[in-house]
Order: sequence, then structure tokens, then C-alpha cells
Amino acid sequence: MKTTKRITKTASIAATALMLAWPWTVATADEPANAPLTLDRAIQLVGENNPALHAATEDVSAADARVTQSRSACYPQISASAGYTAITPVSEMSFGGGAPLKFMPNDNYDAKVTAKMELLDFGRRGGNIDLALSGKKMAEQTLELSRRELSWQTVQLFYGILFLRESIKVEETEIAALNKALDYTKKRYQAGTATPFDIFSTEVRIAAARNRTLDMEHELRRNELTLRRITGLAESNPLLLHGSFAVTATIDHSNSELVAQALAQRLELKLSREGETVAKQRQSLAMKESLPVVTGALSYGFINGYQPDIYHIRNNVAGNLHLEVPLFTGYRTSAKQQESAAMLRAATQRRVDTQQQIKNDVDETIHALDTSSEKMVTTEVQVKQAELAAQHARSRYENGMATTLDLLDTEASLAQAGLARLQAAYACILNTYKLKRATGVIFW
Repeated sequence: MKTTKRITKTASIAATALMLAWPWTVATADEPANAPLTLDRAIQLVGENNPALHAATEDVSAADARVTQSRSACYPQISASAGYTAITPVSEMSFGGGAPLKFMPNDNYDAKVTAKMELLDFGRRGGNIDLALSGKKMAEQTLELSRRELSWQTVQLFYGILFLRESIKVEETEIAALNKALDYTKKRYQAGTATPFDIFSTEVRIAAARNRTLDMEHELRRNELTLRRITGLAESNPLLLHGSFAVTATIDHSNSELVAQALAQRLELKLSREGETVAKQRQSLAMKESLPVVTGALSYGFINGYQPDIYHIRNNVAGNLHLEVPLFTGYRTSAKQQESAAMLRAATQRRVDTQQQIKNDVDETIHALDTSSEKMVTTEVQVKQAELAAQHARSRYENGMATTLDLLDTEASLAQAGLARLQAAYACILNTYKLKRATGVIFW
């Protein structure tokens, strides 16, 4: 509770701290290709174009089909068959030297329609249906989990690109200041008031800043390519992101309330609970492996071979009732029961572990948000102090009262303070979304 109050107080003080307002606006179909890309539009494009989500959607359809397959056992299985059999020789007998009497024809015809159904299986069919329904529910939850993770990845990429672009601007500002200092140092060198070492030191600082810029540009390019891939944006379309780091972040609930919300909403826990349910269903089915099965069949058709005219094709009706009791299955049944019991214990432990991970996620994210919010206050002070120090150093350097090293140090400190403030803003906004994710909110 104290941590939550501290977070709210810190976030309220940090008026410049961090979050993008959640601008849920739906883009129209005739949206121009060069329109600014908001976060909600990027997430919407992921839902429309991402192949992984399309695959997960097809998995749900497949799971639904498996439910229909499992229910088929509740209906009779109807089949039609027809056959012809030629037999030579056939049994025959003659009486008193008369014509031989055949007991079966040489040409045998048989056509019938058969309905077969399990009449009693002691709950196997119902168990298989429940298992298929649980599989469908898990497929649906996996789809929602994929959506959540892709939306979270979109948030990271979206703000990561904004952060890198702003960081590059900071580095370019430092490079511009260093180039200005280099020009002034060269003039002083020509006037005999500076040494070659002063020029070399400045050039080294410029080279280091350019190297950092190159690294950031590479990381920026990588993030832009990933964002285009998951959203389906073409390379030819400009990536004009519309976002900001300037919104106040607050937490209105206690830690225990947020943990309770996470335990109620997190899809990972729902999946683990469903996995435990499936394990129980499999164990129930395994326990019924040794029970008998009663099957009934009824067929109607046409057949020849009956006296007194074995060649005449007649109507034929047949019924069958079959009882099968497994006596020995080569230890398969007992092994299935042992396997299902072990799988149930494993599923229970995974559920417990998931609950603990969720609690840790919430607590850790709250602390991270608290830390980044406090850093916003301290970095703002550092930036103001660095700006003032840089102004004084430039003035003193131009008046010959400061060395080149003093000027370079203050310029570097100003750039570092600007990057620290930007890093704190970036961390705060990501932690805000991470807390939403940790408590089970889907950015969809």
C-alpha cells in the first residue's frame, strides 16, 4: 500500500512523465498511405495482417471441428455395402439319380445398409466430448494470448522507434555542438591560443558520438523492419509514427487489488487451469479403459442363396448385439492410468507456478514503474543543471576562461542528461503498459 501511494505521489509530481494517451480511433479503408501511424492503428493492423494470428484462428476452427468429431459417437454410424462372390464348385447332392441339388449358388450377391452404434460405454463418449470442448477453449485462449503478446510487442516496437529517433536527435545535437566547438578551437589554434591536442580531443568526441548514432540507427532500422513485418506495412509506405511521451501516469489501486485483478484476468493462468481440467478428463477416461462396451448393429438389404430358390434375391434383415470386456491389454490400461495421474500432478504444479509468476510480475512492474517515475524527477533536475553548466562553459570558453576539455565535458554531460531523461520517459511509458499487461489487460 505504501508503495502504491509513493508511485501515485511521484507520478503526480512528474508532470512531464510519461505515457501516451490511449487514442482508440478506427482508421477508415480509404486512409492515405502516408497518414501518421498511431499506436491503436498499428495494433489494428497486426490483427488484420499478422500470419501468426491467422494461424491461431485456424487452430480454433480445427478445434471446433474436433468437437464435432467427438460428438459423432453419439449418433449411429450408417454405411452401405455391396458385394459379389463367385464360388466353384459348390456343395450339391442328388437323390435317386435325379438332378443334383445345390446348397448355394455359384453367383452370390449381397447389398445392404448397416447402422452401428455404441449403446453403452460407461461415459467414454461424454468424456471425449468434454476433452474436445476443453481443447477448443484452450485454442481460443491461445488465440487471445497471441493477440496480447503481439499487441505488447507492437507497443514495445512503437515506443522503441520513438525513443531511438529522439535519442538520435539528442546525439545529433551533441555532434552539432561539438562541431561548433571544433570550429572555434581551430580558430584559436590558428591564433596560437589552442594546441593540436585540443583539436584532436574534440574530433575524438565527435567520432564517438557518431559511432553511438550509427548503433542507434542500426537498432532503429531493425525495429522498423520488425514493426513492418508484424503489421504487414509495405516497405514503400513511410513509417510516420504519431506518439508522445508526455502524459502523467498514476496507479489507483493497491498492490493486492492489482494482484487479484491479474489472477482473475491473466490468460496464462486460464490456460494452466484449463490444462489441469484436461488432465483430469484424461485421467477419468483412463480409469474407464477397463470397462465393457456394448455395441448394437442393424442392417437391411438384399441377398440370394436361400432355399427353396437359391438364385432368387430376397429382402434381408439382421440385428446384432455385441458385448466386449477387456480382460488383459498388455498393461496398457494401467500404464495409461499412471501416465494420466502424473500429467495431472504436473498440470497442478504448472498452475501453482503460473500463479506465483503472475504475483511476481505485478510486484516487479509496480516497483519498476515507481523507479522510473522517480527518475523522471531527478533527470529533469539534471537536465536543467547540465543546460546551465553548458551555457556557462561555452561563454567561459569563448572568453578564454575554460579549457577545451572543460567544454567537451559539459557538452557530454548535457547529452547524457538528455538521454537519461528520455530513457526515464521511455521506461516509464513501457512500465505503464507492462503493468496493464501484467494485470491481464489486452490492448485490442
